[in-house]
Amino acid sequence: MIQKRFENSAKAVADIHDGATLLVGGFGGSGLPSHLIAALVEQGAKNLTVVSNNIGAVSDGVAALISNNQVKKIICSFPVGPHADDLIARLQNGTIELEISPQGTLAERIRAGGAGVPAFYTPTAAHTELGEGKETRMFNGRLHVLEQAIVGDFAFIKGHTADRWGNIVYNKTQRNFNPVMATAARITIAEVDEIVEVGEIDPENIATPSVYVHRLVKLEAAQEGRVLVNG
Repeated sequence: MIQKRFENSAKAVADIHDGATLLVGGFGGSGLPSHLIAALVEQGAKNLTVVSNNIGAVSDGVAALISNNQVKKIICSFPVGPHADDLIARLQNGTIELEISPQGTLAERIRAGGAGVPAFYTPTAAHTELGEGKETRMFNGRLHVLEQAIVGDFAFIKGHTADRWGNIVYNKTQRNFNPVMATAARITIAEVDEIVEVGEIDPENIATPSVYVHRLVKLEAAQEGRVLVNG
């Protein structure tokens, strides 16, 4: 019987190794796998390359990993916000590397990684600092920049409901970067609000098929010792 459920977040992230590339879903607080991130802070893996749309709040997002000196490189669209002090300090002293990718380009780089496409051309960063040093080519009279696909060793995603096989339904805006990141990692770990039996989810509502999900954690406030604040 296929069973992907882990007892808790700590066990689900226990084998994440130093130097791993980690994809973290979410858009702001919506769809943020905050419990998995908190478990990884406790686990302590170092020298991570983290791919995320933004770094989140100090205590509830990628910023927590940065503050805990676990990140060597961050690839994101929106690195600076109200909680970016630790990131800025580390950029200034050279202890972290930042790669900014336009939001649509970031999503497509991850989608390409999941689809097995190694690179693609886009006009988005042409004639900007983000395109400097990258291969370019003209298409229909317009300059395009070659962007590399992104694949991860692990992905953290947040869903609303999953069956025990790992088919996932998202709650409204949770369906942001989570579905595409699930396709682009060697091991995808999902935290969900509930886990049901196979057949209880309408197939038409499944956004992430089970083939992309390797581990499930059901959120329980008492077990995690935290209050769930994001959607």
